[in-house]
Amino acid sequence: MVITYHGGEFFKAAFGDTTVAINPISKESKLSGAKFGADIAVVSLNDKDFNGIGQVTHGDKEPFAITGPGEYEVKKVFIKGLQSVSGYGGSDRINTVYSIVLEGMNLVFLGALNSKKLNADVKEALGNIDILFVPIGGNGVLGTADAHAIAVDLEPKIVIPMHYGEIEEGKESALAKFLKEDGGENGKPVDKLTIKKKDLDGKEGEIVVLKN
Repeated sequence: MVITYHGGEFFKAAFGDTTVAINPISKESKLSGAKFGADIAVVSLNDKDFNGIGQVTHGDKEPFAITGPGEYEVKKVFIKGLQSVSGYGGSDRINTVYSIVLEGMNLVFLGALNSKKLNADVKEALGNIDILFVPIGGNGVLGTADAHAIAVDLEPKIVIPMHYGEIEEGKESALAKFLKEDGGENGKPVDKLTIKKKDLDGKEGEIVVLKN
């Protein structure tokens, strides 16, 4: 599986001939995104920064769109959506946390979450997490300290921070502050994450920063 980052909360996960787009940025957004064809599009929050399904409808590919809680199976990808809350845009809104299981790996995507803790039922439903995508930019989503705390609580093997852009917290960027919360040398930016299930052995909360 190859994971690439396209800004905001927009990720592409590709394996074999299947492509999953997560929170694609719409053309109405002020954020710059990407355009490609996807088989599955997953949307956490109905907002122009995350719901650009049209941007991942390209060529002969029109994605199966998943936009809220429920259980789904598409092209041998198993997806579970669980309801949570976001304050993105200045008011409480429904945010969906997703577990996406593909190639034997459990990718958990917190979306625009701003709750400091997931309730016990949601946490149990997510199961053992291989890769956790966590927002860190504040302003309606988790800030750096809360994002780090929830990442520690969920015990993933790999943590991928997102939703930071150019947002500053004091004099430090959100990303720099998040990496400092971790207290290590984790987080040297890479162009993409290429990973197999066996590569996760022995990893505990390793931070991977993907270049936009």
